[in-house]
Amino acid sequence: MEFVFDPVVTSLVVAGREERFPVRRVYCVGRNYLDHIREMKEGDERDPPFFFQKPTDSVVTDGAVVPYPTATDDFQYEGELVIAIGAAGYNLSVEEAGSVVFGYAAGVDLTRRDRQRESFKNGLPWEIGKSFDHSGACGVITPVEECGHRLSGSITLSVNDELRQSGDLAQMIWGPLEIVSRLSAQYRLQPGDIIMTGTPAGVGAIVPGDVVSVAVEGVETLTFSIGPKEE
Repeated sequence: MEFVFDPVVTSLVVAGREERFPVRRVYCVGRNYLDHIREMKEGDERDPPFFFQKPTDSVVTDGAVVPYPTATDDFQYEGELVIAIGAAGYNLSVEEAGSVVFGYAAGVDLTRRDRQRESFKNGLPWEIGKSFDHSGACGVITPVEECGHRLSGSITLSVNDELRQSGDLAQMIWGPLEIVSRLSAQYRLQPGDIIMTGTPAGVGAIVPGDVVSVAVEGVETLTFSIGPKEE
C-alpha cells in the first residue's frame, strides 16, 4: 500500500521493552476527584464519569519541551494516572475490565483554562481548551504484570521541584477498572487506546521555563519542560 505522504505513528516507551506502544486514541475523564470538583466549583459530586478526547498526535513524551500554546493566558497542568489498553473490549463489566489493561503511566492533561471556562459558560465543546497541539503528556508505560492495577497509591505533581498537587489514586470517584468498564459501554476499546483518569486538587498555571514532574506510585516519573510561546 502506498500513501500520498508518510503516515506518522504516535508511540510511547514501555518499561523494560524495546517495543513501543502505538497510540490509537486518547480518552480523558472529566472531574474524577472530589477535591478537584470542589476547587473548580463545577459539576455534581455524584455525576457519573464523562469522557472527552484529545487528538492522538497531541501526545508528548518524557523529556519533551512543550511550547506554551497560543490563544491562552492561563495554561494549566493536571497530573493524572494513565491507563494503557492492550486488548479489544466492549461493554465490559468491572470484573472483566482488568483483562484489557496493558499497563499504567503518569500523565498530564494540559489545559487552556481560560478557553475551557469560556466554553463551559457558553455551552460549547471543550476542544479549544483541552484538545490542542502538545496537550497530552504521557510517560513510560509500566506493564500491569509489573505494577499491578493502580487502585491506590500516591500521585504528586511538582513544578520546578515545588509540590503543587498531592493525592492518592484511591480518592478517585471512579477507579481505573470502573473507568474502563464505563468507557467500554460507550466505545469499543482497542489496543493502543490510552485513558487519562482525572486529576486531584491543586491545578494551576505554568509558564515558559517551568519544569513539570508527575510521580505516580508504581510507575515511572514523567518530566517535561515548558518552552517559549508558539508564534
